[in-house]
Amino acid sequence: MMKRTVLITGASSGIGEACARVLAGEGSYRLLLCARRIERLDNLKKAILTAYPATEVYTFELDVRDRMQVESTIENLPDAWKNIDILINNAGLSQGLDPIQDGDPDDWDRMIDTNVKGLLYVTKAVTPLLKKSAHAHIINLGSIAGKEVYPNGNVYCATKHAVDALNKAMRIDLLPFGIKVTAINPGMVETEFSEVRFKGDKERAKAVYQGLTPLCGDDIAEVIAFVLSRPAHVNINDLLIMPTAQANGTIVNRK
Repeated sequence: MMKRTVLITGASSGIGEACARVLAGEGSYRLLLCARRIERLDNLKKAILTAYPATEVYTFELDVRDRMQVESTIENLPDAWKNIDILINNAGLSQGLDPIQDGDPDDWDRMIDTNVKGLLYVTKAVTPLLKKSAHAHIINLGSIAGKEVYPNGNVYCATKHAVDALNKAMRIDLLPFGIKVTAINPGMVETEFSEVRFKGDKERAKAVYQGLTPLCGDDIAEVIAFVLSRPAHVNINDLLIMPTAQANGTIVNRK
């Protein structure tokens, strides 16, 4: 069976890294991995090739916020890596947790540029390649924050609501080309997410997950692997995945 080529953005850590490892273990994918931190990507590539020597892996540096870089980099991929079948729009982040009147506009710009504009830039650049695939699929990483709004989440929630809307719009616009579109919306996942949100404050980030068992990157990656394994006539449109201890964006059971 011919292996499908999957492009994962933000693959240097968290859910993106977990997707790379889990899909490598499936044995039916070629991995095209990008992120801003190329050294971490290269270390991930070495680890994958050690564990799964038959896996093909290509890494490259990419900041999804830079439209010109996105367009140029995708256009200039080696020919052997232009047959992309799957795009996992994973790159995303949160910055700060302040009420709207106290928010930092630089934080707003970073979230909007990464979570919304970056997703759009990559999707537009990759879609012409996906249209050539008989197994084309776009996976967009959303959030519980795209389904509801929680205190001080204002702009982050707004960006993930935008992703939720774009999932639906993509499904309509890309329907004539047979491109599947799936939304994956996690609740609390213990990755670097909170550490990035709190700008390196490890203690504050750690407290977010105390007293409960959150999801981990592999939990989400395994769901994505299942979604990608469905037959051609089946598309899973939208999934909301929560830890057992979390009821919604704000209510959790801590012990």
